[in-house]
Amino acid sequence: MSSRLQSGGWTLLRRISLKKPCTRLGSTATAESHGLVQDDSRPETAQASSLLDIGTRKIFTAEHDLFRKNVRRFFEQEVIPYHAEWEKKGDVGREVWKKAGANGILGVNCPAEIGGIGGDWLSASIVQEEQAYSNCSGPGFLLHSDIALPYIVHFGTKEQINKFVPRMVAGTCIAAIAMTEPGAGSDLQGIRTVAKKDGDDWILNGSKTFITNGYMADVVIVVAITDTNAKSAAHGISLFLVEAGMPGFKKGRKLEKIGLKAQDTAELFFDDVRLPSSALLGQANRGFYYLMQELPQERFIVSVTAMAGCEAVFEMTRQYVKDRKAFGKPLAALQTIQHKLAEMKTEICIGRTFVDHCNVLHSTKGLDMQMASMAKFWCSDLQNRVATQCLQMHGGFGYMWEYPIAKAFVDSRVQQIYAGSNEIMKELIARCILADK
Repeated sequence: MSSRLQSGGWTLLRRISLKKPCTRLGSTATAESHGLVQDDSRPETAQASSLLDIGTRKIFTAEHDLFRKNVRRFFEQEVIPYHAEWEKKGDVGREVWKKAGANGILGVNCPAEIGGIGGDWLSASIVQEEQAYSNCSGPGFLLHSDIALPYIVHFGTKEQINKFVPRMVAGTCIAAIAMTEPGAGSDLQGIRTVAKKDGDDWILNGSKTFITNGYMADVVIVVAITDTNAKSAAHGISLFLVEAGMPGFKKGRKLEKIGLKAQDTAELFFDDVRLPSSALLGQANRGFYYLMQELPQERFIVSVTAMAGCEAVFEMTRQYVKDRKAFGKPLAALQTIQHKLAEMKTEICIGRTFVDHCNVLHSTKGLDMQMASMAKFWCSDLQNRVATQCLQMHGGFGYMWEYPIAKAFVDSRVQQIYAGSNEIMKELIARCILADK
């Protein structure tokens, strides 16, 4: 299976990457001139027999569909059968990371010339969606590939790229990014971790918490203050590549969460960690600007997975209410159930339309902070409403961990919190609304 997926996935992605990305909406160029010809024969999500059908949505091509089949097969064969055991353990182990690398699941949107797969953004979004469809939140692939890796690709030196990118794409080097601290969450300017210059080196002190992939990470992108005298914290933040095993770098316990039980989330501690100058990622004191450049993609990824999560729980609930009997007939025969399904599908399809529009924009670097924030808060709010309503339709069985809806329910809750809480997203949107033109 692995070799079949590997050859199919890599070949398809190379073919997709040869096509020019679709045009930014509003551009004078046509979609056809960028190599994207819309296939009007493809049904939209609302028209498909299932929200999970392959071959729907006009933003994708037949080649994307083949790649999606390979990715879906990977999760069905290499993740779903083992996830319950990983939940008990609190992490997924390293073997699945290596399998993901061998099958072209990691670093999909990373340029081939520096060791990546070389696929387009839509191919990367397929991996994000398919993991959500699998209802298996354990593997931290998305943070590794689409959040941490771009920092190295965009701001790293040639030596840093050569050292980390090929191994990250192969799944032999697991990455994390450490922003959040016990006293600083959504407010990045409130961090207290400090790196002080000592000759050519830097001495790092501080702690981080709620770090996805933190326990298993081989390299962590650490956000630290490097100029305590800067006119604002934003002008004195830098990023560092801290490797596991460096003296003074300690990993704390795997945190016990109400959801994402198979995804390792850890505390990290830095006690006089001596970092060589080669560990600085990008320029000193430019870290905050790098974060502002990359955070819209991180937030948009939440919306991508949120919409896929909505579609997955809707389909599992649609089947459940057709099979489950109450008062001598299927639950689906009750008008209250029918109306709730109609309402949920309508909202899901509205959200899907907006997210796919954002996908097209992001494919050509046209997605801005405001739209990414809109997508993040609205879609994660919707995911929580849909998960709550679907669990309610399952009745008492929905409260049992053995039922997939229970896991989907608790996993959805954090989507409104990480990558910047939804309250912060509304603040960012409001600033754009009220800014002087």
